[in-house]
Amino acid sequence: MKNSLIIISIVVFSSCLRLDSNLYSPTKLEKYELNNSTGHTEISVGVEYDLPENLIHLFTLNSQGANEDSPTKIYAVYIGDTNRIGIDTVITYCHGNSYNMDVYWSRAKLLANLGKKNRFGVLMMDYRGYGMSEGEPTEEGLYTDVNTCLTWLKDKGLTNDRLIIYGFSMGTAPATELTANPRALTPSKLILEAPFASAAVMVDDASLLANTSSFYTNLAIDNAEEIKKVQQPFLWIHGKADAFLSIETHGEVVYKNYQGSYSKAVRVENGAHSDVPAVYGYENYLKDVLEFIER
Repeated sequence: MKNSLIIISIVVFSSCLRLDSNLYSPTKLEKYELNNSTGHTEISVGVEYDLPENLIHLFTLNSQGANEDSPTKIYAVYIGDTNRIGIDTVITYCHGNSYNMDVYWSRAKLLANLGKKNRFGVLMMDYRGYGMSEGEPTEEGLYTDVNTCLTWLKDKGLTNDRLIIYGFSMGTAPATELTANPRALTPSKLILEAPFASAAVMVDDASLLANTSSFYTNLAIDNAEEIKKVQQPFLWIHGKADAFLSIETHGEVVYKNYQGSYSKAVRVENGAHSDVPAVYGYENYLKDVLEFIER
């Protein structure tokens, strides 16, 4: 154990390794395949969840934060009839820290099949640095990019009462932040799957070193604190076998800290970090999400 600590210390100090950059694991793309993707996917769904091409809209947005000198081009996809955004309920899906929208496409397809196919619009984006989106990932960039997508929805006629925001893993940070501290729109309901409590807890879980968490990261992400501001109904989903973001040190803490109007917890037996919908069963997963949205 002592030798392991020394080795880890050398690696950390010699490479100036920080969790900031290592939190993000994007995969770049030259072209999105989406419906036609045959590459890696964390979950696979059957043909019954396929979506018609005329309801898949890939587009770009210029994302620019208040302190940025120029915009960053990001890619997003909307599933549904864009002419109905003014009357439909829309789920904005914020994906995890790895890969790109092609890999999360099966998850977006599941949400587009809630209740009946295309009952709800679904918006998903690749944050800056992911997929074909330009720039480099940053914490404020996450918030800015998701808010840029919400601004687009607002311009299309979406109102607060018809916005559901869903965050998975790292995506729980912008989902929670923009629900607790709204910008363009105020989500009416919040869904978090495998949320992390805070960057500091991630360091505590991942590191055997006795340095303070600020040595490894200057991220201010703290879902466990931000969730205290959320009054909207809250659905929490987490696999009990999650070895990446422990349900005990992350998910349970976030859920316990929620002080809002209504909450529901779905703890999935044998569910790991990335396979919860599959392990739980797609019908069970969709049933719980639909019941929460319709409540």
